[in-house]
Amino acid sequence: MKIFWKEVILDQSNITQVIIDTINSIFDNLLQSIDFNIYAILDSLTFVNGSIMQSDNFKSIFGTSISNGILLISNSLLLAMILYFSIKYLISHYTYSQIERPYSFLIKLVICGICMNCSYYLMNFILDLFSYFSSAICELGSMLFGKTISFSELIAIINSNISVESDTFNIFSLDGLIKSILSFSLLNLVFSYSFRYIMIQVFVFLAPFAIISASLNSTSWFFVAWFKNLFSLLFIQVIVAIILVILFAMDYSSSDLITKIIYIGGIYALIKANSFVREFIGGISTTISQSVDYFSFFKK
Repeated sequence: MKIFWKEVILDQSNITQVIIDTINSIFDNLLQSIDFNIYAILDSLTFVNGSIMQSDNFKSIFGTSISNGILLISNSLLLAMILYFSIKYLISHYTYSQIERPYSFLIKLVICGICMNCSYYLMNFILDLFSYFSSAICELGSMLFGKTISFSELIAIINSNISVESDTFNIFSLDGLIKSILSFSLLNLVFSYSFRYIMIQVFVFLAPFAIISASLNSTSWFFVAWFKNLFSLLFIQVIVAIILVILFAMDYSSSDLITKIIYIGGIYALIKANSFVREFIGGISTTISQSVDYFSFFKK
């Protein structure tokens, strides 16, 4: 009887070990797949420049002259604004309401019209300008620390300090837990910066309408809101470059617990970069949240 129970206990322990090994293998394959297939594009998604405007589809939608694309619509809107101001100015003589002076409107209209029709080159310059700032910060970090300041290099350092080999990875260990948190946090970062990448293109497409809206006092709020949101989206990559330089400035040679916790703190700072910018200058949120509050309408 004792031999029988010993065999049962051994069988149960073997089954438990098989389950643990299977779970470890699944998570190890998942995390390595994330590392090798996704993070290679993270630098391209984060550090945006004027190249996002160079595709033929983008040019055809935006328009390369006043006779096509969004520029055609915005120039039609320019004529509509002239008509609107003319009617409003005429009515003001009967209602004695105060409006802006005609010559002031015409000066702003001419300036905004020129900027609007040159908005493709203007937006290209602005995107490249922010790219130069972030690149200069990364290049300064590279010269100081002798390492390439990028997400791919950061992930390589993380993997070198936290074991991810198939024969040693254990999801139930502290290293395994930290590695899982880092990988899924970086995956969240990919989704967040992908959303930011799309929103930058959306605000670039809105540039002609935003510029022409500055010609009227009653519509200038749209230009202010557009500029603030676009600036905050682009300024994020400058903050990200600074955070990356700070992370590379730290000494990770010891590979102790404090170092691994700092990894998590650094990734969290990168995720919250948008929140930092919003606290300073405002703008839209690009943080991807999976809060259960989104599903509160299912609750009764």
